[in-house]
Amino acid sequence: MVIIALLPNFLPLFLTAGIMGFAGIPLKPSTALIFSVAFGIAVDDTIHFLARFRLARRTGDGVKSAVSNSFKDTGVSMIYTSIILFFGFVIFAFSSYGGTQALGQLTSLTLFTALFTNLLLLPSLLISVNKDDDVVPEGYINYEEEQEDVNALREFLQEEE
Repeated sequence: MVIIALLPNFLPLFLTAGIMGFAGIPLKPSTALIFSVAFGIAVDDTIHFLARFRLARRTGDGVKSAVSNSFKDTGVSMIYTSIILFFGFVIFAFSSYGGTQALGQLTSLTLFTALFTNLLLLPSLLISVNKDDDVVPEGYINYEEEQEDVNALREFLQEEE
């Protein structure tokens, strides 16, 4: 699961490094900051998606259903936060200081790319790696049985009173 989570987050960083090399942007402290900031923000979306995916799997959803439910539950918030952060960092692109300008341009580009890799690549990887869609996952929690036990306990306690 860790490797699956890292791939969609490293891909935008590699793309940014390639663009920096192609554009001749030197690697210095102000531009090196881009990688840690963008990775920290991008991995946050991945954690939210994977947490929802694991919850869906533990409650008995198959892989495709868990990915679909995770996408429905976290996709919109991932898009909103990424758009807000994109525009927050793109403001730095209008700076007169070259380091801040590069920070704004490259971080906003990296966040934009990370959004697409988290929305497209991460679900695809989860589905392709977990091909056993009908297998009940380990640690499956049957909430209906748990609720029956809770109801039986309530009835027992009410009889005691």
